Amino acid sequence: MSTGQQNPRQLPTEINICSQETIQVIWKHSLRAKRLSLRIAPHEQKLVVTIPQGCSPTQALTFANKNHAWIKDRLQQLIKAPSFSDNNTILIRGKPYLIVHAPQQSGGAWLENNRLMVSGDLTFINRRVTDFLRTHAATVLKKEVQHMAQITGLHPSRVDIRDTTSRWGSCSTSGRIMLSWRVIMAPDWVRHYLIAHELSHLRHMNHGPLFWQQVISITPYRKQAETWLRQKGSLLLHAR
Repeated sequence: MSTGQQNPRQLPTEINICSQETIQVIWKHSLRAKRLSLRIAPHEQKLVVTIPQGCSPTQALTFANKNHAWIKDRLQQLIKAPSFSDNNTILIRGKPYLIVHAPQQSGGAWLENNRLMVSGDLTFINRRVTDFLRTHAATVLKKEVQHMAQITGLHPSRVDIRDTTSRWGSCSTSGRIMLSWRVIMAPDWVRHYLIAHELSHLRHMNHGPLFWQQVISITPYRKQAETWLRQKGSLLLHAR
């Protein structure tokens, strides 16, 4: 839960991350956060600093300034992130597909061999690719969650597919599981791990030893999936 306070007067609206580069900053006070944290808002390309209760503005600013290397690295990843535009390649279920503009055809967007065909005006491509991926994700991910729930006996109260760029998924205390539609770009075995992770929270709402025992009892892919997500996950979260 956030108090809604952003950019307090005693904190700057931007910081220098090198001699010739600055980044705008959103300072967010949170009653739920347990520690200072950073993330890049990909569409605005702003730095978001989450400040826990009891942390002073000076501590928050020092924390941000100590992480210039991390900030610059994340900004570089944004530049490399897949673009939903004509003649670019994106991943769908871990496989590469070339985006091909088909202006004379109709039907929005559809898969054809190793291509993602997109009809209509060139200016519609980004939106139509995004809409296709979100719809495809809702169909595939909900089926995968349902299948794993039947095998494990871990049944969520609800499954929501959302547009998130800072996390792959979450599980609420009410049993509702949320997955980012961007998960659909990851390989099958990565999705298997991510779904197992969230379903395991239905039994253990923490990341303690019992939780991880539950995860590995469901999926054999934890280590390789976490490695893949560290190496490539940020690019998918920032794809646009």
